[in-house]
Amino acid sequence: MAEVAYYTKEGLENLKQELHQLKTTGRSNISKAIAEARDKGDLSENAEYDAAKEAQGLHEAKIAKMGEMLANARLLDESKLDVSKVLALSIVKIKNIKNGAVMSYQLVSENEADLKQGKISVSSPIAKGLFGKKVGEKTEITVPAGKMEFEILEISR
Repeated sequence: MAEVAYYTKEGLENLKQELHQLKTTGRSNISKAIAEARDKGDLSENAEYDAAKEAQGLHEAKIAKMGEMLANARLLDESKLDVSKVLALSIVKIKNIKNGAVMSYQLVSENEADLKQGKISVSSPIAKGLFGKKVGEKTEITVPAGKMEFEILEISR
């Protein structure tokens, strides 16, 4: 059984749009590639046909995986989130105790994570270390580079 993932409204809509694109345009493009390869003659020695059929298999596997993700997706009502502690979809402003750097991250599902937009996965070491903490609390988090200590400055949604 797949794991339930929580999404923002925007993230869930993006997932639906990507799945729709794969099912429509993506399938159409692969069908055209297979037809073109088939028209080139003997299928037993046609590498282009084999590649197109393999691409079709991978494409269908991706559609199945995304369909399963969508079936297990849950929309969180951001207006009802408790901002007294860090939860999924919380926006957390933290300060690195060692160097004083202040960062702000939103904790989102793995599929929505995008560091450039300040969105980190709820399954990342930093997010796991922040869960359940309150403003003013300090936490030591083990990351690939070693241990880091953060102070929670602000929690919002």
